[in-house]
Amino acid sequence: MLLLPAAALCCLCPALVAMAAEMTQDQLSLTRRVDEQASFSCGTDQCGWIIWFQKKDTGTFRTILDIYVSGGNIYKNYNHPQKDDFTSQRQQNSWELKIEKVKRSHAATYYCACWGSGTHISFTVDVLIFGSGTKLFVDDRPLVTPVVSVYSAASIAALDGKSTLLCVASNMVPPLVQFSWTRQREGGPLETLSSADGEQLELRGTGCTAAIMVVDQNAPYKYRCHVRHEGAPTTQIPTTQIPTTQIPTTQIPTTQIPTTQIPTTKAQTCPAAWAWSQRQVKLLCLLYTLLMVKSLVYCGGLALIHILRNRERPAAAHQTTEFPAAASTSH
Repeated sequence: MLLLPAAALCCLCPALVAMAAEMTQDQLSLTRRVDEQASFSCGTDQCGWIIWFQKKDTGTFRTILDIYVSGGNIYKNYNHPQKDDFTSQRQQNSWELKIEKVKRSHAATYYCACWGSGTHISFTVDVLIFGSGTKLFVDDRPLVTPVVSVYSAASIAALDGKSTLLCVASNMVPPLVQFSWTRQREGGPLETLSSADGEQLELRGTGCTAAIMVVDQNAPYKYRCHVRHEGAPTTQIPTTQIPTTQIPTTQIPTTQIPTTQIPTTKAQTCPAAWAWSQRQVKLLCLLYTLLMVKSLVYCGGLALIHILRNRERPAAAHQTTEFPAAASTSH
């Protein structure tokens, strides 16, 4: 019975989201020094109330303030310990959250949200729609664009006609990046890939972030990895096209941005860490395969023993035991 309400919500939510306002936060991250000003933008339309939330890495969502759009009234009745540090004002079609003097305690991710109404069949439901969030880094270091490396890695997936593409971004300040993938057939248009076009995964480690894309090895496409970072737009970061039909799985070609952009004091630890991660993945795949084979052998052995025992039981049921004849005595 619990599945029925869940199924109803799954059908209901897409209709409500489609009717609610869309929240746009174009800033992936924002880096400021102490005492500098910070401003977070939130584009929206058809929204009655806008709410700003603060989310620290080890904390929960805390409401900072909300805005009544029609009247422009701002309310801070949420007992946020830093509520006096924040203000908000309208900029064309967006409402900005501002911090006049940044403190280190302001480092967090800031989300804008909207209370909107969605109509489904004959009733109206209030829905809360969130933006993607903007992370504030309080750091004295200058921005450093990432070193981007692209690999075509051999893996167990190659046995199924798949190829694994790795896109690694390292040595960036701040350490937050966003990946996207595109593909292009020869003479065809550039296509943006979604999660439905292949298996995608992101791994974050010390000093680097990696994106994994599993694609059809025989597909006639060239793939491109795009990296978005606060220090430079996506289009200005060099990437590498990968024709999967031409790269043997035994080779690992790489392309890197010139390292002259990166301070020499930063150690490039990402490639070694990623190589170890690949070995771990291969060992896990091998162990999984061995366990599967072991399970099949074990089950097959049990089935064979069971069959042999069933064949022996009928013969044993009709078998008689002979006793030696008793010695006769004469009186």
